[in-house]
Amino acid sequence: MTAEKLTVRDLDVFVRRDARPLVRGVSFDVEPGSSFGFVGETSSGKSLTCRAVISLLPAGLQASGDIRYGSRRLSGLTLRELSAVRGRTISMIFQDPLAALNPMMRVGDAIVQVLRAHGGPDRRAATEAAVELLERVGIDDAARRARLHPHEFSGGMRQRVAIAMALAARPSLLIADEPTSALDVVVQAGILDLLDRLRREDGMSLILVSHDFGVISAACDQLAVMYAGQVVEQGPASQVLSKPAHPYTAGLLASLPQPGQSRALVPIPGSVPDPGEIGAGCAFAPRCHLAQEACRSEPVPLFDVAPGRTSRCLRWTDVYRQEAPGGPDEGRHAVVE
Repeated sequence: MTAEKLTVRDLDVFVRRDARPLVRGVSFDVEPGSSFGFVGETSSGKSLTCRAVISLLPAGLQASGDIRYGSRRLSGLTLRELSAVRGRTISMIFQDPLAALNPMMRVGDAIVQVLRAHGGPDRRAATEAAVELLERVGIDDAARRARLHPHEFSGGMRQRVAIAMALAARPSLLIADEPTSALDVVVQAGILDLLDRLRREDGMSLILVSHDFGVISAACDQLAVMYAGQVVEQGPASQVLSKPAHPYTAGLLASLPQPGQSRALVPIPGSVPDPGEIGAGCAFAPRCHLAQEACRSEPVPLFDVAPGRTSRCLRWTDVYRQEAPGGPDEGRHAVVE
């Protein structure tokens, strides 16, 4: 399937019971065949944003806003209509592959089930296709291993199986939610190389969620930095990480070790606020050394920093003029918890 542009506008995710906001006013585009990354601290809203794209939110949560893939509006689809989109058009892989794999089912049968569910070939042909998919994602002796159960695979191999399942119906957009955070660095690199190769070979688009700046820097064309449910900075990944225009992005980079540098690390004081405790102003203001009264008293819009770059900061020019702490290179994995 040919990749199309994903357009998300004014996405909100909130608790249905009390309307407590968890994600607020998120807008972004993913161009056909490109890779887009979300980064930020835990509970910043990255995963909820991605789950909302295909209406896979946890029970009790609800989303509003406009989500379109090409000319098709995804927000508001019925469950039956969503079933035709999930897997076939947009597919998703998760941090823990065991969450996507049935422990009682052989991995080959699990892939066959996905193929058949989306109108694939008969069982014999689907079994052969499942073996080919396992081979494609780098699993040796795939015909034999297709008859094994998930617990008989290592963590990295289980993630490859989960990727094979996600690709079974040949989606044009793949959402990868923390696909490498539970893996060691060597296995992480293999999974990232695999995702990048598959994206290029199939012409897919990719959305990648990660705490790891090295992962985002190496794998993504565009980047959105999220804080307390909002996008606070967005633009080309290489530019955002080398010359940030928001104090939160700059603070994250300053708190991480830089290759070849012996400078002292500077942690960001405080912690991410509870969604119910965010006031009218900038959510980052209580932790920001540049905050002024206007930051605390009124909503902060997104400012245009440069073509294709935005920052949600009244004093973004002060941040942008500062010497950057040095963005992560492809060989470094700097993790934000």
